Amino acid sequence: MNKLLLSLIVILSACAPQVVIPPVQENELGPATPEQIALGKELFHDPILSSDNQISCATCHESGQAFTDGQKFSKGVEGRIGKRNSPTLLNVAYLKQLNWDGGTNSIETQMLVPINDPNELNSSIPKIVNELSKNDHYINRFNEVWKDSISAYTLTRSIGAFVRSLRSFNSRYDKHLKGEYEYTNEEAVGEALFFTSGLKCGQCHTAPLFTNQEFINNGLVTSPADSGKARITYKREDLEKFKVPTLRNIALTAPYMHDGRFQNLEEIIAHYSEGGQPAMNKSDLIQGFPLSPFEEKALISFLNCLTDEEMDL
Repeated sequence: MNKLLLSLIVILSACAPQVVIPPVQENELGPATPEQIALGKELFHDPILSSDNQISCATCHESGQAFTDGQKFSKGVEGRIGKRNSPTLLNVAYLKQLNWDGGTNSIETQMLVPINDPNELNSSIPKIVNELSKNDHYINRFNEVWKDSISAYTLTRSIGAFVRSLRSFNSRYDKHLKGEYEYTNEEAVGEALFFTSGLKCGQCHTAPLFTNQEFINNGLVTSPADSGKARITYKREDLEKFKVPTLRNIALTAPYMHDGRFQNLEEIIAHYSEGGQPAMNKSDLIQGFPLSPFEEKALISFLNCLTDEEMDL
């Protein structure tokens, strides 16, 4: 390792960001009970939520893949293909706006999108409530947990309770900050590169969530055309802008971007080092940068440190 990189590690380690976890975006009920979470988990994995009773929320958000599904576009009912890549659900409890275009601002309203989408669950809250109300098991479960009947309110609050419980703050990165893990030289170089002004990775993917929760065009020309955030705001300046995704557990969530165009981390790094495409509303932060093979390998090593290897979900 050359002296310049060693000096960079020392400088960056002295001002490394600390893990200050932001407050959870709770619903009006406040923190969920273990019973509410358990019921929500059961519903999350039950295909009764789909019109053909064949797929569930977990179909597109698998726990073993950091609650993504490894597909460019997910398959919904009858094998219908969705229009955007399924993002991770880990740590969505901390996000102020959800979906790639920021179309919803709570977990309870967000779940209506896949439930109603004809390419996803292709159902509706009234239909699901009606189905559940014919099921003695769920009648008893809702009565036990909520002391109430099955309704749109208790259904969405149950699933919301489970989704809010999906937290991920126990990676090697987190352990390093707590003094419980010592980076390898390669990982240390990668962290230093990640947070330097030259690469600018940390300006959009800010710790501890590794997203600044903003909407940008990161040098991607959408094909087929996807208006991005402008689909919600109808503003020209929002055309082809998408939410900055978290990089936590990124080693588990390929393929990447809103349209799943990149298959691996090497493709992502190549995209940014080349300065992206001449896209509409491209962020000024996407300028390109030189990166040696060793530096690329080190950067990937650090990104792998963001994987939470001890999740019990």
